[in-house]
Amino acid sequence: MMPKTYELTVPADVDRLHDVLAFVDDLLEQHDFPMKAQTQIDIALEELFVNIAQYAYPDITGEATIRVCVSCEYAEISLIDSGIPYDPLAKPDPDITLSAQERPIGGLGIFMTKKLMDDISYEYKDGKNILTIKKCFH
Repeated sequence: MMPKTYELTVPADVDRLHDVLAFVDDLLEQHDFPMKAQTQIDIALEELFVNIAQYAYPDITGEATIRVCVSCEYAEISLIDSGIPYDPLAKPDPDITLSAQERPIGGLGIFMTKKLMDDISYEYKDGKNILTIKKCFH
């Protein structure tokens, strides 16, 4: 079966997180995605969407597009925005051996996302940030 692609575009506003999660969860449920994998995707999506909402557009509320490609084997979700170019994968992973007080702020969310997903990639193309996460059906 060929994977199908679905899109949702919303204002990049934290108040729209519920709409994003509902959209993705509905598609995952339609494809009988395992609940554990769905929960892991939700955690990653929350982190990534909130980052776009808080940092991509400093002076305005821009838009974020959630593109979901789902098959019987995997789900691939791209978060696309036209905000400030930013590659969250370029930063080194935080040193989790340090205590919370010793660790610099930031980076834990993307670190957690890397651990939860099977693949994560970033590209800046045609004036857009495109961050893609992939979770295999297993």
